[in-house]
Amino acid sequence: MRTLVVMQARLGSTRLPAKLLLPLAGAPMLERQIERVLSARAPFELVVATTWLPEDRPIVELCERLAVASFTGHPTDLLDRHFQAARAAGAQVVVKIPSDCPLIDPQVIDAVLAFFEERAGELDYASNLHPPSWPDGNDVEVMTWGALEAAWREARRPHEREHTTPFIWDRPERFRVGNVRWPVGRDLSMSHRLTVDYPEDYALACALYEALHRPGRAPFGLDEVLDLLARRPELLALNARLAGVNWYRHHLDELRTVGPEATRWPEVRA
Repeated sequence: MRTLVVMQARLGSTRLPAKLLLPLAGAPMLERQIERVLSARAPFELVVATTWLPEDRPIVELCERLAVASFTGHPTDLLDRHFQAARAAGAQVVVKIPSDCPLIDPQVIDAVLAFFEERAGELDYASNLHPPSWPDGNDVEVMTWGALEAAWREARRPHEREHTTPFIWDRPERFRVGNVRWPVGRDLSMSHRLTVDYPEDYALACALYEALHRPGRAPFGLDEVLDLLARRPELLALNARLAGVNWYRHHLDELRTVGPEATRWPEVRA
């Protein structure tokens, strides 16, 4: 089965403009995430799916420098962008990983892909998000080409087009959906935020890279991150007001399998 990891990327973020090019340990944040994704052991091809807008040309140039495949597609219809990138690559299995997760643990990627592969023919979609348990920023979703194609053909609601996969995972009566829970038995999905969407998130990512990144070595893992945050709670406090914040909060009236306990609004700064 030809597996394609699609990492959607753009520079038009309003909360933290051009965040993917901000430096992390001497390299653009996107480059650091690409390094981590490519450190996963599972067999797959990687494509960075950006937009055809001129402002996103630096992403294509970065991929060219790193010898990583890129694809340019629709700026706001992420479902179409994933579908077109997967169709161009002839993928049979498609993996969605956001580009704003520069702390993603490669072993988490391997765990979700292994879960899906072990159940080949039994699942249309699997992730570690429904319900979540891992710290936010370790998001991995994998689906069959058939499920992605069905979503692309049939999805009509704006949030289904913008967020790529809700048409699939929000219809468990139609699609066979699986979930990978964190095997340690913990749930830090609402308390530990390792994605980068706001300046506070970037501050935490910088602090973690400064403390843990070692050039020429394998990427540091989730265990090291959590150990450091336990020893230095002032780091966890950097973006604590944003813990548990995600896009679900804007669409709770449209989602059937996600409730208010899975999201919240940012705490207002004092």
